[in-house]
Amino acid sequence: MVQPAVSLIIPTYNEAAVIGPLVRYLRAAAGPAGPALEIIVADGQSTDATAAEAARAGARVVACPQRGRAPQMNHGARHARGELLYFLHADTFPPADFLPAIRQAAQDHVGGCFRLRFDSRHWFLRLSAWFTRFPLDLIRFGDQSLFVRRAVFEQAGGFRPDMLVFEDQEIVPRLRRHGRFAVLPTAVVTSARKYRDNGVFRLQGIFLLLCLLYRLGVPQPRLRAVYRALIR
Repeated sequence: MVQPAVSLIIPTYNEAAVIGPLVRYLRAAAGPAGPALEIIVADGQSTDATAAEAARAGARVVACPQRGRAPQMNHGARHARGELLYFLHADTFPPADFLPAIRQAAQDHVGGCFRLRFDSRHWFLRLSAWFTRFPLDLIRFGDQSLFVRRAVFEQAGGFRPDMLVFEDQEIVPRLRRHGRFAVLPTAVVTSARKYRDNGVFRLQGIFLLLCLLYRLGVPQPRLRAVYRALIR
């Protein structure tokens, strides 16, 4: 049986230090199925060598006219050729078997994500990551990555381009309206760099505050302003 082609889309801004190793890891993990995996780096006008490093590692780089995760991921999706779209952050490594895992899940789900694990042994981060196994939209974040059938993504309208933060939480309920959403049993490994820079408990408190404000309907520009004021 012919396996569906997968377009993996990574939004970037000044990620030169990490994008090369990530793209090479993805290529190696794909193995013989590599030709059926398209890696697109949707770059938001980086001022460092992100685009050059990504291209050197084997990704297709598309320059995005508008910076921001939501518009960059939409732009990458418009340039994608795959039947399945897989959105991944530049500081996150999926499990080695990510390609067959998402293909299998997409047979009877419209989309899904992996569980989360941090590259830190801090007990609180391990506990926070443990909760990502539960099928609750409240704990669905972009760090867990997101795969979706291309047709469903287009029917749902893609990511809302006006979402400056929480674009990942906003789209999942809309995808669920089209069918079942999977939380796969293996985990992606994401960087805890923001926790190291800001302090684990301080950053988690900021995230909880932002989540509360988002649920209360605080406008996106205000949410982004709070984020930028509090997070180093």
